[in-house]
Amino acid sequence: MDEYGYIYFKDRTGDTFRWKGENVSTAEVESVIINVIGLKDVAVYGVQVPDQEGRAGMAAIADPNNTLDIKSLANGLEKTLPSYARPIFIRVLEKMDITGTFKIKKIELQEDGFDPSKIKDKLYVRSGKEYVPLTSQLYQDILKGAIKI
Repeated sequence: MDEYGYIYFKDRTGDTFRWKGENVSTAEVESVIINVIGLKDVAVYGVQVPDQEGRAGMAAIADPNNTLDIKSLANGLEKTLPSYARPIFIRVLEKMDITGTFKIKKIELQEDGFDPSKIKDKLYVRSGKEYVPLTSQLYQDILKGAIKI
């Protein structure tokens, strides 16, 4: 409540992010990814990219048996999500950290960002209609604005 007696409601942090002028529901994107690849531990969140308005979508996927087919994921997302809702970055982990109430710890994932020098998991970036490994050089090019995302 403010000094004039007005009450404000805030969106729950992490449930949506804004990208390319559109609001993206993380739960909707998570659901699509789960249906496309058949893995159940998926977290979608927005990450800050220098000189970009809003947050770019990033999906963290737990793949303990190393069965994720990144091409099938890209094709499935292309068919089912609008371009603004498709994650720009993909992080493939062996397992997800969860809370005591069995929720995925998204905040830590979001804080990690997409820097390949800090993240030892597999990282991918969307390039056209596919995902390619995110190398240190690609990361630097993204930061400099040499690659449009």
